[in-house]
Amino acid sequence: MNKVKISIVNYTNTLPFKWALKRSELFKRIDLQEDIPSICAQKLKYKQVDLALVPVALLSELPGYFIETDFCIGAFKKVDSVKLYSEVPLHQIESITLDYQSRSSITLTKVLCKFFWKIKPKYVDAIPGFESDTKHKNASVVIGDRTFDLNGKYNYEYDLAEEWFKFTELPFVFAAWVSTEKIDEILIKEFNAVLKYGVDHIGDAINESSGNLSLSKEKALEYLTQRIDYNLNEDKRKAMTLFLNYIKKLDQA
Repeated sequence: MNKVKISIVNYTNTLPFKWALKRSELFKRIDLQEDIPSICAQKLKYKQVDLALVPVALLSELPGYFIETDFCIGAFKKVDSVKLYSEVPLHQIESITLDYQSRSSITLTKVLCKFFWKIKPKYVDAIPGFESDTKHKNASVVIGDRTFDLNGKYNYEYDLAEEWFKFTELPFVFAAWVSTEKIDEILIKEFNAVLKYGVDHIGDAINESSGNLSLSKEKALEYLTQRIDYNLNEDKRKAMTLFLNYIKKLDQA
């Protein structure tokens, strides 16, 4: 029997998923690949995996897709790991360097700039080490675990999930579990149950993984229980639809 190929984001925010999957019976029947978000997206788009935790912005590029689980990487107001850093306030920003690791965060930045902040910066594609280019009137979008060392370093920082909430009064979904072809319902049911177990046992996941964390146990618990919101509920589905509609407006501009 061929293993189901699954790509998962290798950030701290997926710890409950990874921990639960690796200790489950299901793990023997899957090929779990840990990637940055942009690689998860690439693997799904080009059918190199069967199921992936992908940036929601990718959905606008797929001819068809299935959202396969009741879980996601989302946030209600602050997320703390997707930030715009700047030495000057928004209206003085002339350019923004965009993190190469996630399409959703890049696209969310562009949506906020155009429709909420009402600014027109030049966008610069990032290369590794770009975080040090945040100076003068050039701001930077940084995502994932690298933000943990940057928070509080610059004069201004804007939490993109919090800014989205101010704009829409909705949570934000950064990534969802997506396939391009429908996966066996029995396997998805089991997969969903494993994800739920991880979300319900975040403290255990942290305790058993503490040697590999980018944060202290206390900070990790706060981040994973008070910042990341894993349940793909109705409000998050509304937010995904709204975000995809804004992407269409961006493309039409």
